[in-house]
Amino acid sequence: MAVLAERKTRRDVDDTAIPAGYPEPYWRSLQYFNVYRLVIGLVLLVGAIFGHNTSQLGSYDRPLFFQVLLTYLLFTIIFVGVVRTRWRFNVQLALQVIADIVFIVMLIYASNGITSGLGLLLLTTLAGAGLISRGRLTLLYAALASIAVLLEHTYEVIVFQEGVSQYVQAGFLSIGYFATALVAHTLARLTLQSERIAAQREVDLANLSEVNRLVIQDMPDGVIVVDGAGMIRQINRQAETLLGPAGDHNTLLLADYAPRLAEHLGRWRSGAAGVTAAYVASMDDRHGLRFVPVSGGADAGTVIFLEDLTRVREEAQQMKLAAIGRLTANIAHEIRNPLGSISHAAQLLHEEPDGSATTRRLLGIIHENTQRLNRMVNDVLGLNRGQVAHLEAVEVDEFVRQFVGEFAETERTDADVFAVRGDAALTVLFDRTHLNQILWNLCRNALRHCRGKTGSVTIIAQRVRASRVVKLDVIDDGPGIAPEVRGGLFEPFVTATAGGTGLGLYIARELCVANGATLDYVESSAGAQFTLTCRAAG
Repeated sequence: MAVLAERKTRRDVDDTAIPAGYPEPYWRSLQYFNVYRLVIGLVLLVGAIFGHNTSQLGSYDRPLFFQVLLTYLLFTIIFVGVVRTRWRFNVQLALQVIADIVFIVMLIYASNGITSGLGLLLLTTLAGAGLISRGRLTLLYAALASIAVLLEHTYEVIVFQEGVSQYVQAGFLSIGYFATALVAHTLARLTLQSERIAAQREVDLANLSEVNRLVIQDMPDGVIVVDGAGMIRQINRQAETLLGPAGDHNTLLLADYAPRLAEHLGRWRSGAAGVTAAYVASMDDRHGLRFVPVSGGADAGTVIFLEDLTRVREEAQQMKLAAIGRLTANIAHEIRNPLGSISHAAQLLHEEPDGSATTRRLLGIIHENTQRLNRMVNDVLGLNRGQVAHLEAVEVDEFVRQFVGEFAETERTDADVFAVRGDAALTVLFDRTHLNQILWNLCRNALRHCRGKTGSVTIIAQRVRASRVVKLDVIDDGPGIAPEVRGGLFEPFVTATAGGTGLGLYIARELCVANGATLDYVESSAGAQFTLTCRAAG
């Protein structure tokens, strides 16, 4: 709304026309103009009554003078009431100016012509009309007044044989009319431009104030603005989250809302902190403070920044974990080459024909642990790389059955241990490589803890009723997961299994997030159950 108002104001600055609605100041000026005309009429009436022996008012035709003057006063009184109706501003102003010209010219005629000085009254009329109308038709009104004055004097010259020398006075008076009209026109245009620029500045200021309010409200730090008396002038949402709701903060003292914060502010203002520009302190273990004076000194007002130290510590912890992750990945990469050499050497020793049983058993231990370390290195390197999913439509039943065959062959187990059930027509949106890795981690854990009988590990695919969601459950018949382990089940490097890396479930969940899916542990009466929830492709 503010932007639209700003555009409208800028368009008005380029357009010199008066708006069609005519705001209240226009009508108020017109009313003041009528009051002025009424006062002038009364002054002329009093002057004609009490100064008829000393003034030229009505000196040529006194009855006509009073008739015209009374009619002029009645006309003015009527328009004082008409202005209140707010009926057609331009028409009312034009009628009043033309009436002034007609009535004053008639008063000039009744007062012995141009020498009466009443023609000067039209200067004020033209100036007022130019300012009220913001310069519109001002020169037309000046032309009408000049023509009227010249015609009046011409009539006197023709009918009453007046001297033509007074044309000079009438000409100068006409020049004065045009000069007054031009000055009024120029002043009106300057005034109108100033008003529109002021209106534009008001809109800009309102927009800037709104932007500042939005910025302050969305800042991660709490912000409180207090004046010199300690009254809260502005407070954002984060400050209310940290300190509690402020309610109507326009009438709230900082000492009543946050006494400890007010104590720090008072200590800073008193100079006890030994600083004059900015003051940084800690209110408690959770809140850090920073006081910044508003221009004019701390007594004029202060901006208080309230920082959530818990959030800062969490961000620092995240940065620390990211650095540790990069370091771990580098270490894992350096471990891979010597680990491969150890594994290869153990295999060569195992192939020696004269090796004893003890030697072969020790070589088997070396091979098993090198494989374990290799899996951990691969998991760490995969964890450090960003997971980018390439979604495609995957037929669940076909994919799972093919996966079970490959898994059983690789892990050297019986494929009958796995039972695949569910809707054979399901299709999901998933990255095939990611889905294979997730199922591999889940099935490896299930195979490690199950009884090893036919159907000990069950994979069930089913669509959630009336939705575009498919659930893939991996269930084993083992002892299940102990309650004390469930809290850190998906945390990295957390494992309750000897020889485990603690990264399998964590990586599986990260892969699910990359594919817009979820992986959860489901409480079960027997064994462990993990549910993969993903989007259906059709």
